[in-house]
Amino acid sequence: MPDDGDDAPQVPIRCDECETTTRVPLPDVAEMVERHNDRLHDGDDVAEVDPELKDRLADIVAEDLRLLEE
Repeated sequence: MPDDGDDAPQVPIRCDECETTTRVPLPDVAEMVERHNDRLHDGDDVAEVDPELKDRLADIVAEDLRLLEE
C-alpha cells in the first residue's frame, strides 16, 4: 500500500514576512516552500523550515557522524 503522506512526520514551515507558520508532511516540504516563495516572494528564500528544527537536526547529524569529536 503506497504512503499517501498521512502518516509522514509534519515539518513546521515558517515565513516571517507573512507572519505564518504551518506544518506540512515531510515529503512535501521542498515543494511547498518553493511554491510559497515563488508565489508570494518572487522566488526569494523567505519561507523556510523552522530554524530551530534545522539547527537541532544539524546537531543530531553531526553527533551521529561524530563530526564534533576531538
